[in-house]
Amino acid sequence: MHPAYPDTLLLIDGEWRPSSDGRTIPVVNPATEEVVGQVAHASTADLDAALAAAERGFALWKAVSAHDRSRLMRRAADLLRARVEELAPLMTLEQGKPLAQSRGELAAAADVIDWFAEEGRRAYGQVIPARAPGVLQLTIKDPVGPVAAFTPWNFPVNQVVRKLSAALCTGCSIIVKAPEETPASPAGLIRCFVDAGIPAGVVNLVFGVPAEVSSHLIASPVIRKISFTGSTPVGKHLASLAGRHMKRATMELGGHAPVLVFDDADVDAAARLMATHKFRNAGQVCVSPTRFLVQEGAADRFLEGFVKAAEKIRVGDGMDPATDMGPLANERRIPALERMVNDAQAQGGKLRLGGGRIGNKGWFYAPTILTDVPKTAEIMNDEPFGPVAVINRIRDVEEALAEANRLPFGLAAYAFTKSTETAQRLRAEVRAGMLAVNHLGLALPEVPFGGLGESGYGTEGGSEAIEAYLDTRFVTQLL
Repeated sequence: MHPAYPDTLLLIDGEWRPSSDGRTIPVVNPATEEVVGQVAHASTADLDAALAAAERGFALWKAVSAHDRSRLMRRAADLLRARVEELAPLMTLEQGKPLAQSRGELAAAADVIDWFAEEGRRAYGQVIPARAPGVLQLTIKDPVGPVAAFTPWNFPVNQVVRKLSAALCTGCSIIVKAPEETPASPAGLIRCFVDAGIPAGVVNLVFGVPAEVSSHLIASPVIRKISFTGSTPVGKHLASLAGRHMKRATMELGGHAPVLVFDDADVDAAARLMATHKFRNAGQVCVSPTRFLVQEGAADRFLEGFVKAAEKIRVGDGMDPATDMGPLANERRIPALERMVNDAQAQGGKLRLGGGRIGNKGWFYAPTILTDVPKTAEIMNDEPFGPVAVINRIRDVEEALAEANRLPFGLAAYAFTKSTETAQRLRAEVRAGMLAVNHLGLALPEVPFGGLGESGYGTEGGSEAIEAYLDTRFVTQLL
């Protein structure tokens, strides 16, 4: 066991405890393939205890004023900031990302808490002007009820904190089913809320087999709201379960983000910026740029700059301060990437950089660049979720838009152009929940974060995010 990595327990009704049947799941460091700790595996009895606790917690928490909820949340944010240096190494050990990225994720999470803490104080109803004299018409915002949140391993804290903060600021209780691969950092986040004074039962944390936990929680009459971040196939399944029980759901699912680079862009700056963004967290990012569509006049220069930037990336153990890109978070990603890269080449694509595993220990995969890949290749249709970029040439705006919108996904898209006319067309015609033009402007607490089509529905950022956690009631009264 790594001396700095704690075994992770369940949090149920304010108590940190092991599974009732003693089961645990090993936690593996992806840089060394060594077991660094254990996480408690919730039993059915534990899930039922968490549901009962969330029901009691909701009855208590919904009666707390928005002002007092906000004050407690901001205290938790301050605790999280104070514990960044304690929690960042845990995230790197269990997930693999470089320490600097772990620190950045934790700092950003504290900002998310602060933003939702204030937004919850502004969950206003309305007074609606009546048609007749002596009639009062009101809308009232109430918390929807206990929430079940399901989060992935790529951003262990970031993915939890948005759901947790939105639930708490609106008066909901929550059960977080965090990822078994990366349990210690989300547990550290939740401990900040416990230490800040969150009442017992308001926040609960469980781990276990994802399909078993989700089916049990979603079917329970206690749960009134579902929030899921993960793959499209799993999201569709959970959305169907939620629909079967008439429960509200927010789905933040996979993408396949296009990058449109036009001849009139600042090509060198676009190449540097997108290379950094592509290989962040080893490409394991739902909004990671994937399909680069570069106009012919800029293609050679963009490719040269992108390759040059990628060649400088230092791959290694995230605990090494010199590392720019760590390992993949789990072993199953390597054969998936190898299959996609081999298929692309078999169909005529050209390998310009990387293309394989690095070393025999740890789940390291080289930054990889493919060019001239046909649309029939698997990687042009399914998200690689790894450090692989495809750079293809396009003739004009029409071809760029056709390819950008070809797939059923619509999470993020990026574009680089100095033309106001081109930018206007992109704003009007790119089918994506988020579009960044000439810079990176996604994932701030105050802006929407969500997709269209098979990338899901609902948002986990911006003022709209709290609406999914609120019921709107209308009251009309003759005075």
